[in-house]
Amino acid sequence: MFTDYRKASNLITAEMWKAAIEAEGLPVKIIPLGNILEWSERVHYRVMVPKGREHVADEILRKL
Repeated sequence: MFTDYRKASNLITAEMWKAAIEAEGLPVKIIPLGNILEWSERVHYRVMVPKGREHVADEILRKL
């Protein structure tokens, strides 16, 4: 089960967070917010990590 970790303002930013976290071995999902008919590069995205592993993602990003 995944939980929200961060919100990104666009797809490029969400993919950047995903790449940085997954490079250290923690799986990440990115899901667009809003209606499926409005999905594009410019909508906001949810960056999700496994539930209970948010502290690991914090440590990974702190190292950057």
